Amino acid sequence: MLFEPRSGRLAAWGNALLAGLVSPDEAAMSIVGEDAVHRVEGLPGEAGPVGLTLALGRLRALGVTGLRVALPAPGHPLGLSGPPEFNARALEAEEAAVAVGAAVGLVPEVAEAGPAGDVHVSVTWHVLPVREAPPADVPSLSEAERELAEALREATVVLTRLDVAGSGPVAEAALSAYRARAEAGQDALAPGYPARAVRVLALAQRVDLMVSLAYESGHGGAVAASEMAARAEALRPVERVARRALVAAYNSAVEERERG
Repeated sequence: MLFEPRSGRLAAWGNALLAGLVSPDEAAMSIVGEDAVHRVEGLPGEAGPVGLTLALGRLRALGVTGLRVALPAPGHPLGLSGPPEFNARALEAEEAAVAVGAAVGLVPEVAEAGPAGDVHVSVTWHVLPVREAPPADVPSLSEAERELAEALREATVVLTRLDVAGSGPVAEAALSAYRARAEAGQDALAPGYPARAVRVLALAQRVDLMVSLAYESGHGGAVAASEMAARAEALRPVERVARRALVAAYNSAVEERERG
């Protein structure tokens, strides 16, 4: 799963823009991040791809008042509401942004070019019709926070026993990079999000990193087939909980506006 999904950046900064808290240029720059360029294709009234700043303005004109995130996985349509065509595209990309106020969603297509160390990343957001219905399996922030704390405790016990909790120079480098980013505030959500959402997002990202390191560590100490199965069994629900928490954090600005 993505550590910082592009649909999360799109929703977070798109919501800040729609709430009047940031300028169009600031929102576009924050969404693009370290990528080279983002374009949006399939917008109603546009014959071809357009830039991100123009696209955000067009979405507002269509009646969009907010953006939610979907992070689906096989067997878990997290954040989706249909139709099947949109769900299939989102599942293939493993993420999507779904508009509030207009029946459209955006699915990213990522293209990379260039040699290692100098990779040029471009993103095309495909605008597709969606069904206006409640998103699937999205928890509240409080539910997500409780689930994360419990899942992290249980997984740490199992993974430590199996010697696959993440160790060695590669894991240490990844953890150090994460701590540096967190201390610099680079993982904070856009303006307009509640403090609890920032806290849940940070914990979900940490749990997601732990799961990724455990998967990438190979067999570790889990040399027996039964131990390898136990590791997979421990990671699967933790990964699911982390994805649910990420979606809850990114969607919280919209949820708070709808409640208030």
